[in-house]
Amino acid sequence: MFEVIDNEMLAPNLHRIVVRAPRIAAARKAGQFVIIRVEKGGERIPLTIGDADSSRGTITLFVQAVGATTRKLVAIPVKGHMRDVAGPLGMPTIIETWGRVVCVGGGVGTAVLYPMARALAEAGNEVTSIIGGRSGELVILADELSEFSAETLITTEDGSLGRQGFVTTVLDELLRDPARSPNAVFAVGPVPMMRAVVEMTRSRGIKTIVSLNPIMIDGTGMCGGCRVLIGGETRFACVDGPEFDGHLVDFDNLTDRLTTYREHECRAVAQISVNREAA
Repeated sequence: MFEVIDNEMLAPNLHRIVVRAPRIAAARKAGQFVIIRVEKGGERIPLTIGDADSSRGTITLFVQAVGATTRKLVAIPVKGHMRDVAGPLGMPTIIETWGRVVCVGGGVGTAVLYPMARALAEAGNEVTSIIGGRSGELVILADELSEFSAETLITTEDGSLGRQGFVTTVLDELLRDPARSPNAVFAVGPVPMMRAVVEMTRSRGIKTIVSLNPIMIDGTGMCGGCRVLIGGETRFACVDGPEFDGHLVDFDNLTDRLTTYREHECRAVAQISVNREAA
Protein backbone atom coordinates (compact mmCIF):
# COMPACT_ATOMS: atom_id res chain seq x y z
CA MET A 1 0.00 0.00 0.00
CA PHE A 2 1.23 3.48 -0.90
CA GLU A 3 0.18 6.48 1.17
CA VAL A 4 -1.11 9.67 -0.45
CA ILE A 5 0.70 12.60 1.19
CA ASP A 6 -1.01 15.38 -0.74
CA ASN A 7 -3.84 15.64 -3.25
CA GLU A 8 -4.33 19.08 -4.79
CA MET A 9 -6.66 20.09 -7.61
CA LEU A 10 -4.70 22.24 -10.09
CA ALA A 11 -7.46 22.64 -12.67
CA PRO A 12 -10.86 21.10 -13.34
CA ASN A 13 -10.40 17.29 -13.28
CA LEU A 14 -6.61 17.63 -12.91
CA HIS A 15 -4.88 16.75 -9.63
CA ARG A 16 -1.31 16.82 -8.34
CA ILE A 17 -0.91 13.78 -6.09
CA VAL A 18 2.15 13.23 -3.91
CA VAL A 19 2.75 9.59 -2.97
CA ARG A 20 5.20 8.05 -0.52
CA ALA A 21 7.38 5.71 -2.58
CA PRO A 22 11.01 6.03 -1.37
CA ARG A 23 12.62 3.39 -3.58
CA ILE A 24 11.06 4.83 -6.74
CA ALA A 25 11.94 8.39 -5.69
CA ALA A 26 15.61 7.40 -5.31
CA ALA A 27 15.84 5.64 -8.69
CA ARG A 28 13.61 7.73 -10.96
CA LYS A 29 14.92 9.78 -13.89
CA ALA A 30 13.15 12.36 -16.07
CA GLY A 31 10.80 10.80 -18.60
CA GLN A 32 10.09 7.62 -16.65
CA PHE A 33 6.70 6.50 -15.38
CA VAL A 34 5.01 4.22 -12.86
CA ILE A 35 2.15 1.75 -13.10
CA ILE A 36 -0.50 2.20 -10.42
CA ARG A 37 -3.49 0.21 -9.21
CA VAL A 38 -6.03 1.94 -7.01
CA GLU A 39 -7.42 -1.29 -5.58
CA LYS A 40 -6.91 -5.03 -5.66
CA GLY A 41 -7.92 -6.42 -9.05
CA GLY A 42 -8.22 -2.90 -10.45
CA GLU A 43 -7.02 -1.58 -13.78
CA ARG A 44 -3.30 -0.92 -14.15
CA ILE A 45 -2.57 2.51 -15.58
CA PRO A 46 0.72 4.24 -16.48
CA LEU A 47 1.44 7.72 -15.12
CA THR A 48 4.52 9.84 -15.74
CA ILE A 49 6.54 10.72 -12.64
CA GLY A 50 6.20 14.48 -12.64
CA ASP A 51 8.67 15.06 -9.84
CA ALA A 52 10.47 13.25 -7.04
CA ASP A 53 11.99 14.12 -3.68
CA SER A 54 14.45 11.44 -2.58
CA SER A 55 14.97 13.11 0.82
CA ARG A 56 11.24 12.83 1.61
CA GLY A 57 10.84 9.57 -0.28
CA THR A 58 7.98 10.90 -2.40
CA ILE A 59 7.00 11.06 -6.04
CA THR A 60 4.53 13.44 -7.67
CA LEU A 61 1.90 12.34 -10.16
CA PHE A 62 -0.30 14.59 -12.28
CA VAL A 63 -3.63 12.86 -12.88
CA GLN A 64 -6.40 13.94 -15.24
CA ALA A 65 -9.70 12.38 -14.19
CA VAL A 66 -11.22 11.30 -17.50
CA GLY A 67 -11.65 7.53 -17.20
CA ALA A 68 -13.04 5.17 -14.58
CA THR A 69 -9.73 4.44 -12.83
CA THR A 70 -8.40 8.00 -12.85
CA ARG A 71 -11.66 9.21 -11.29
CA LYS A 72 -11.17 6.73 -8.46
CA LEU A 73 -7.53 7.77 -8.12
CA VAL A 74 -8.15 11.51 -7.67
CA ALA A 75 -10.81 10.68 -5.06
CA ILE A 76 -8.23 9.14 -2.70
CA PRO A 77 -7.91 11.50 0.30
CA VAL A 78 -4.72 12.59 2.04
CA LYS A 79 -3.50 9.71 4.27
CA GLY A 80 -5.47 7.34 2.07
CA HIS A 81 -3.72 4.64 0.07
CA MET A 82 -3.46 3.20 -3.41
CA ARG A 83 -2.85 -0.50 -3.79
CA ASP A 84 0.23 -0.65 -6.03
CA VAL A 85 2.85 1.69 -7.48
CA ALA A 86 5.47 -0.04 -9.64
CA GLY A 87 8.46 1.66 -11.23
CA PRO A 88 10.36 3.53 -12.40
CA LEU A 89 9.59 2.18 -15.88
CA GLY A 90 10.38 3.24 -19.42
CA MET A 91 13.48 4.79 -20.92
CA PRO A 92 14.66 8.08 -19.36
CA THR A 93 14.77 11.26 -21.40
CA ILE A 94 18.02 11.50 -23.36
CA ILE A 95 19.54 14.67 -21.97
CA GLU A 96 22.18 16.39 -24.05
CA THR A 97 23.60 19.89 -24.18
CA TRP A 98 21.68 21.11 -27.20
CA GLY A 99 22.15 24.79 -26.49
CA ARG A 100 18.81 26.46 -27.15
CA VAL A 101 15.82 24.16 -26.56
CA VAL A 102 12.07 24.79 -26.89
CA CYS A 103 9.70 22.67 -24.79
CA VAL A 104 6.07 22.65 -25.96
CA GLY A 105 3.27 21.43 -23.69
CA GLY A 106 -0.39 21.18 -24.56
CA GLY A 107 -3.01 20.77 -21.82
CA VAL A 108 -2.16 18.06 -19.31
CA GLY A 109 0.89 17.26 -21.46
CA THR A 110 2.57 20.14 -19.61
CA ALA A 111 2.76 17.88 -16.55
CA VAL A 112 4.72 15.31 -18.54
CA LEU A 113 6.86 18.03 -20.09
CA TYR A 114 7.83 19.55 -16.74
CA PRO A 115 10.45 16.97 -15.60
CA MET A 116 11.95 16.87 -19.10
CA ALA A 117 12.28 20.66 -19.29
CA ARG A 118 13.77 20.81 -15.82
CA ALA A 119 16.38 18.15 -16.61
CA LEU A 120 17.30 19.95 -19.84
CA ALA A 121 17.80 23.22 -17.95
CA GLU A 122 19.89 21.52 -15.27
CA ALA A 123 22.12 20.14 -18.06
CA GLY A 124 22.95 23.69 -19.11
CA ASN A 125 20.46 24.22 -21.94
CA GLU A 126 18.64 27.51 -22.46
CA VAL A 127 15.01 26.44 -22.23
CA THR A 128 12.02 28.28 -23.67
CA SER A 129 8.72 26.79 -22.53
CA ILE A 130 5.54 27.19 -24.55
CA ILE A 131 2.42 25.93 -22.79
CA GLY A 132 -1.25 26.22 -23.54
CA GLY A 133 -4.79 25.15 -22.85
CA ARG A 134 -8.35 25.79 -23.93
CA SER A 135 -8.69 28.44 -21.20
CA GLY A 136 -6.63 30.03 -18.46
CA GLU A 137 -7.87 27.69 -15.73
CA LEU A 138 -6.54 24.73 -17.72
CA VAL A 139 -2.98 26.09 -18.02
CA ILE A 140 -0.79 24.42 -15.40
CA LEU A 141 2.74 24.68 -13.96
CA ALA A 142 3.49 28.08 -15.48
CA ASP A 143 5.19 29.34 -12.31
CA GLU A 144 7.15 26.11 -11.84
CA LEU A 145 8.44 26.19 -15.44
CA SER A 146 9.36 29.86 -15.10
CA GLU A 147 11.81 29.01 -12.31
CA PHE A 148 14.27 27.50 -14.80
CA SER A 149 13.04 28.66 -18.22
CA ALA A 150 14.56 31.67 -19.98
CA GLU A 151 11.02 32.36 -21.24
CA THR A 152 7.64 30.87 -20.45
CA LEU A 153 5.12 31.70 -23.17
CA ILE A 154 1.43 30.98 -22.56
CA THR A 155 -1.40 30.58 -25.04
CA THR A 156 -5.10 29.90 -24.58
CA GLU A 157 -7.70 29.18 -27.21
CA ASP A 158 -10.17 31.66 -25.68
CA GLY A 159 -7.60 34.35 -24.90
CA SER A 160 -8.32 34.30 -21.15
CA LEU A 161 -4.61 33.98 -20.30
CA GLY A 162 -1.52 34.89 -22.26
CA ARG A 163 -1.85 35.05 -25.99
CA GLN A 164 -4.94 33.84 -27.81
CA GLY A 165 -4.25 30.94 -30.13
CA PHE A 166 -2.31 27.70 -30.15
CA VAL A 167 1.15 26.75 -28.92
CA THR A 168 2.11 25.91 -32.50
CA THR A 169 1.58 29.53 -33.57
CA VAL A 170 4.14 30.74 -31.05
CA LEU A 171 6.53 27.92 -31.96
CA ASP A 172 6.29 28.89 -35.62
CA GLU A 173 7.35 32.44 -34.77
CA LEU A 174 10.36 31.19 -32.82
CA LEU A 175 11.39 28.91 -35.67
CA ARG A 176 11.29 31.85 -38.10
CA ASP A 177 13.49 34.02 -35.86
CA PRO A 178 17.19 33.16 -36.28
CA ALA A 179 18.00 34.70 -32.91
CA ARG A 180 15.50 32.47 -31.06
CA SER A 181 15.24 29.35 -33.21
CA PRO A 182 16.12 26.23 -31.17
CA ASN A 183 18.53 23.39 -31.80
CA ALA A 184 16.03 20.89 -30.41
CA VAL A 185 12.30 20.77 -29.64
CA PHE A 186 10.50 18.60 -27.09
CA ALA A 187 6.71 18.31 -27.44
CA VAL A 188 4.16 16.64 -25.17
CA GLY A 189 0.40 16.85 -25.47
CA PRO A 190 -2.49 15.72 -27.67
CA VAL A 191 -1.35 13.67 -30.66
CA PRO A 192 -2.62 16.24 -33.24
CA MET A 193 -0.55 18.92 -31.50
CA MET A 194 2.61 16.80 -31.46
CA ARG A 195 2.06 15.94 -35.11
CA ALA A 196 1.77 19.62 -36.01
CA VAL A 197 5.00 20.40 -34.14
CA VAL A 198 6.82 17.63 -35.97
CA GLU A 199 5.70 18.89 -39.38
CA MET A 200 6.90 22.39 -38.50
CA THR A 201 10.40 21.23 -37.57
CA ARG A 202 10.84 18.51 -40.19
CA SER A 203 11.78 20.77 -43.11
CA ARG A 204 14.17 22.70 -40.89
CA GLY A 205 15.96 19.57 -39.74
CA ILE A 206 15.50 20.42 -36.05
CA LYS A 207 15.70 17.44 -33.71
CA THR A 208 12.22 16.89 -32.28
CA ILE A 209 11.31 14.52 -29.44
CA VAL A 210 7.70 13.56 -28.70
CA SER A 211 6.25 11.54 -25.85
CA LEU A 212 3.84 8.76 -26.81
CA ASN A 213 2.50 8.12 -23.32
CA PRO A 214 -1.13 8.68 -24.49
CA ILE A 215 -1.09 5.23 -26.11
CA MET A 216 0.39 3.27 -23.18
CA ILE A 217 -1.79 0.74 -21.36
CA ASP A 218 -0.04 -2.19 -19.68
CA GLY A 219 3.36 -0.60 -19.22
CA THR A 220 5.40 -3.79 -19.69
CA GLY A 221 5.11 -4.48 -23.43
CA MET A 222 3.07 -7.65 -22.83
CA CYS A 223 -0.35 -6.42 -23.96
CA GLY A 224 0.84 -5.01 -27.26
CA GLY A 225 -1.58 -2.11 -27.01
CA CYS A 226 1.14 0.51 -27.37
CA ARG A 227 2.62 -0.78 -30.62
CA VAL A 228 3.82 2.11 -32.76
CA LEU A 229 5.70 2.39 -36.02
CA ILE A 230 8.97 4.25 -35.65
CA GLY A 231 10.95 4.61 -38.85
CA GLY A 232 8.88 1.78 -40.35
CA GLU A 233 9.71 -0.64 -37.52
CA THR A 234 7.44 -1.79 -34.68
CA ARG A 235 8.27 -0.43 -31.26
CA PHE A 236 6.47 -0.47 -27.92
CA ALA A 237 5.93 2.92 -26.32
CA CYS A 238 6.15 1.59 -22.78
CA VAL A 239 9.47 -0.28 -23.03
CA ASP A 240 11.22 1.36 -26.00
CA GLY A 241 9.94 4.85 -25.12
CA PRO A 242 7.78 6.65 -24.25
CA GLU A 243 9.90 9.27 -26.03
CA PHE A 244 10.82 8.97 -29.70
CA ASP A 245 12.23 10.98 -32.56
CA GLY A 246 9.08 12.69 -33.81
CA HIS A 247 10.27 12.71 -37.41
CA LEU A 248 10.22 8.88 -37.41
CA VAL A 249 6.76 8.41 -35.85
CA ASP A 250 3.96 7.11 -38.10
CA PHE A 251 1.23 9.45 -36.86
CA ASP A 252 -1.50 7.92 -39.04
CA ASN A 253 -0.94 4.55 -37.38
CA LEU A 254 -0.72 6.15 -33.93
CA THR A 255 -3.96 8.09 -34.37
CA ASP A 256 -5.81 4.96 -35.45
CA ARG A 257 -4.58 2.93 -32.46
CA LEU A 258 -5.69 5.58 -29.97
CA THR A 259 -9.34 4.69 -30.59
CA THR A 260 -8.94 0.96 -29.86
CA TYR A 261 -10.28 0.99 -26.29
CA ARG A 262 -12.58 4.00 -26.46
CA GLU A 263 -15.78 1.92 -26.32
CA HIS A 264 -14.53 -0.09 -23.32
CA GLU A 265 -13.65 3.09 -21.41
CA CYS A 266 -17.05 4.64 -22.11
CA ARG A 267 -18.76 1.56 -20.66
CA ALA A 268 -16.55 1.68 -17.56
CA VAL A 269 -17.34 5.33 -16.93
CA ALA A 270 -21.06 4.67 -17.41
CA GLN A 271 -20.88 1.87 -14.84
CA ILE A 272 -19.44 4.27 -12.26
CA SER A 273 -22.49 6.51 -12.69
CA VAL A 274 -24.80 3.51 -12.29
CA ASN A 275 -23.03 2.42 -9.10
CA ARG A 276 -23.29 5.91 -7.61
CA GLU A 277 -27.01 6.12 -8.35
CA ALA A 278 -27.53 2.68 -6.78
CA ALA A 279 -25.65 3.75 -3.67
